[in-house]
Amino acid sequence: MFEEIQNSDIVQERALLVGIYGPDTPRVVAEEYLDELEMLTRTAGGITVDKVLQNRMHPDPSTYVGSGKLRELKGMVRDKKIDTLIFDDDLSPTQIRNIEKETKAKLLDRSGLILDIFASRAKTSAAKTQVELAQLQYLLPRLTRFWTHLSRQQGGIGTRGPGETQIETDRRLIDKRISNLKDKLDKLDRQRQTQRKGRSGSIRISLVGYTNAGKSTLMNALTDTKVLAEDRLFATLDSTVRSCEIANYDVLLSDTVGFIRKLPHDLIESFKSTLDEVREADILLHVVDASAMMVQDYIDVVDETLSDMDATDDNKMLLVFNKVDQLDSQRITELQNQYPDAVFISAERGIGLLKLEKHIRNLIEEDFVTETMTIPAAKYEGVAFLHREANIKEKKYVGSDIKLTFSIAKPDLMRLKSMLDNIDATESVM
Repeated sequence: MFEEIQNSDIVQERALLVGIYGPDTPRVVAEEYLDELEMLTRTAGGITVDKVLQNRMHPDPSTYVGSGKLRELKGMVRDKKIDTLIFDDDLSPTQIRNIEKETKAKLLDRSGLILDIFASRAKTSAAKTQVELAQLQYLLPRLTRFWTHLSRQQGGIGTRGPGETQIETDRRLIDKRISNLKDKLDKLDRQRQTQRKGRSGSIRISLVGYTNAGKSTLMNALTDTKVLAEDRLFATLDSTVRSCEIANYDVLLSDTVGFIRKLPHDLIESFKSTLDEVREADILLHVVDASAMMVQDYIDVVDETLSDMDATDDNKMLLVFNKVDQLDSQRITELQNQYPDAVFISAERGIGLLKLEKHIRNLIEEDFVTETMTIPAAKYEGVAFLHREANIKEKKYVGSDIKLTFSIAKPDLMRLKSMLDNIDATESVM
C-alpha cells in the first residue's frame, strides 16, 4: 500500500518503480531491493504509486523489460498518472531511448536517483564539487537524453545538480568542466592531507556502514558535539571529525557517508578524498542495522566498497550491530550466534555503549605498551611528546627528574626513544 503525504504546498512526483528477478536474484531479494528504491524515491521527494517486478533470465538489451512489459508500463503511466519511471538497475543509452519513446515518461535509473539525492543534500563546497563531478561523468554518455530531462525549467527528481549552464552546453564544454572540477578536488585533497598531518599522532576511529544504519546517532552518543542524525538515507555526506575520549583514550572519531548497493562508481571515485578518513583510520567501526532483513547483504556491500577503496588492509574492524532495541530476544540470540565477535548496541537508547568502549579499548591496546620512564628535566621535549602521543597514567617529580607511567603505541615509543637518544648525542657534541 502506498500513501501520499497530504500537503497542499508540495507537489510530489508520482513514481512507478521497476525491477526484475530471476536465477541470480530471487523474488524476495528483488522485493527488498524495490523497498530500498522506494526509500530512495521518498528521500528524493517523490511518492511511490506502484512497483512492478518482472521475472526474466536477464534484462532485455533494448528495453530492459521486453516489448510486452514495456507496453504494460505505458498503460500504467497513463492510467495511474505516473510522472517518473525509476528502474532499480542502471540503464544503457539504448534502453533509455526506447523506454522514453514508448512511455513518454521521465526516466531515472538507480544511479541517477542516488546522484540526485546526493546533489540535494550536498552543503559544503567539497561535497557540491564531488557530486557535480560524479553527475557530469554519469551524464556524458547519456547526453542526448538529458537535453530535455535535466533542464531547469522542468524541475523535479533527477534535475538537481550541475544546472542548465552545463546541460545546455556541448560535450566539449562538459569535458572542460569535468577537468576543472578534478583540479578543484585535487586542491581540496591537498588541504585535507595537510589537516590530517596535524592529527597524525592521534588514534583515529572511523564509523562506516550501510546508509541509515545509525552511524551519526552513534557518533552523537559517543561525543558531546551533535551531528545531523535523521531516519533518512544519506543524511551525512561530508566526513565529520570530532575529538573525544573513549575508554580513557583521546581519539579522533569520524562519521562518513553511508554506502548503498550499486553506489555509482563515479560517485565513489569523486568521494575518495573525503573517504581518506576511512583509509587512514586505525580502527573501523562497521555499524550495521540489526533490524534490517538482509543483514549479511548489507555487510557484504560495505566490505566490497571498502575493498574497492583499499581501506581494509591495515585497519582493525569491529562489527557493531545497532538498533537492537527493535529486536526480540530470539533474533538477538540468532545474530549473536552468527556473529560471535560483534557488539550489540542501541545508540539511540544508550544500550551496550560501555561494552562497545571496552572492545574499542582492547583494539587500541593491542598495539600499545605500558612503560615507566624517568626523564631528566633537560629532556623535557620527551615529556611534551608523551603528553601529545601517550596516555599518561601516573606522573611524579623525583628531584629535577620526571617519572612517568604511560601507555603508548609501539611506533610512538620507538620515536620517543630515538628522540631521547638524539638529545643525548647533541649534549655529547656540545
